[in-house]
Amino acid sequence: MGWRQLYNRKLLSKKEAALKIASNSRVVLGHAAGTPVDVIDAMVDNKEKFKNVEIVHMLSLGEGKYMNEDMEPHFRHNAIFVGGNSRKAIKEGRADYTPCFFYEVPRLFKEENFKVDVAIVQLSKPDNHGYCSFGVSCDYTKPATEAADIVIAEVNDKMPRVMGENFIHISDIDYIVETSNELYELPAPNIGDVEKKIGENCAKLIDDGSTLQLGIGAIPDAVLMSLGEKKDLGVHTEMFSDGVLELIEKGVINGKAKTLHKNKMISTFLMGSKKLYEFIDNNPSVELYPVDYVNHPCTIMKNDKMISINSCIQVDLMGQVVSESIGLNQFSGVGGQVDYVRGSSMAREGKSIIAIPSTASKGRISRIVPFITEGSAVTTSRNDVHYIVTEYGIANLRGKTLKERAKALINIAHPDFRKELEVEYNKRFK
Repeated sequence: MGWRQLYNRKLLSKKEAALKIASNSRVVLGHAAGTPVDVIDAMVDNKEKFKNVEIVHMLSLGEGKYMNEDMEPHFRHNAIFVGGNSRKAIKEGRADYTPCFFYEVPRLFKEENFKVDVAIVQLSKPDNHGYCSFGVSCDYTKPATEAADIVIAEVNDKMPRVMGENFIHISDIDYIVETSNELYELPAPNIGDVEKKIGENCAKLIDDGSTLQLGIGAIPDAVLMSLGEKKDLGVHTEMFSDGVLELIEKGVINGKAKTLHKNKMISTFLMGSKKLYEFIDNNPSVELYPVDYVNHPCTIMKNDKMISINSCIQVDLMGQVVSESIGLNQFSGVGGQVDYVRGSSMAREGKSIIAIPSTASKGRISRIVPFITEGSAVTTSRNDVHYIVTEYGIANLRGKTLKERAKALINIAHPDFRKELEVEYNKRFK
């Protein structure tokens, strides 16, 4: 039987596909901009048919209606990363959080105590050989389909076909729902004077020929804005967004100096605007691979001059970095921060950077603190941290004593908070 006949035999309506999911199942959803839409809506619309279905994902850009109060006892969300649509449910005890390094999530799916019953994913239309691309989200999404007993695919004619180890054959899909949904887009970040200065300070640490890991938001885009005079930069990152496009057009990002996947932009997922999605469609210079390859520190370290740039919530005077929680309130997740901090630190001439505004809450709170907030989880340990960057400068903590670290961090704190930080410094070291 040819793949086209096989494809047609697997076609279902979204409701029919949703009802293939049994109660008491663990269901893994595709990630980020690849979050499935229609089958999830059908599950919510038919909630009375389900009992105790665990829905697992990291970042989700959908509404997340299955986390609403009226969804108990039908669905319960288990987050491996906490996004804006899941914070309330987790805080109120209607959802759970499972800590895990991003690169280890596929391994988690292979373990018996985290067995994946169903994977629901978005895919591109099949090519002439019956292969669909996972499009913008390879990450843990592809490994989830390999671990699941049942694979339900939304084949979306708006999903770009993205290269790399990012394909699945029709024969490996159990049920298909045809859709035509525009991908979730990210609004352009607001880049102010503080972010611009942080970007300029980070750019001082980035040499020609470096390979970059960048996240999303104002600071990563501000860094990219400051790199226009650099040469032969590369990209190896868990994700990238629209901020890279101008540097690609200028020839600044070309991958010529990369020591791994030369001339290629390597990522594990993508989020951005329609312009980005059009750029990556059938583009041989962009390749996506599963996160247990892209984010593995032993892969990252193969990139000479690897630069990782991440952000955080707090840094204490010892250099402990808190990126995922505010006290006991789970705000986000580990994500790939530690993957890249460690991978870039192991790379030849590598550097890891934590870049933050010096204050939060419109200047009322210092991000550099004497003590982290009680209950907060340390994301990047003081033993791993390298550079901390604010709009006031650069603190290199590697090889520094606790006393030297504290002094360096006070020097890049906001001036309004330096006196109180110095009081604690004098208690400890004078």
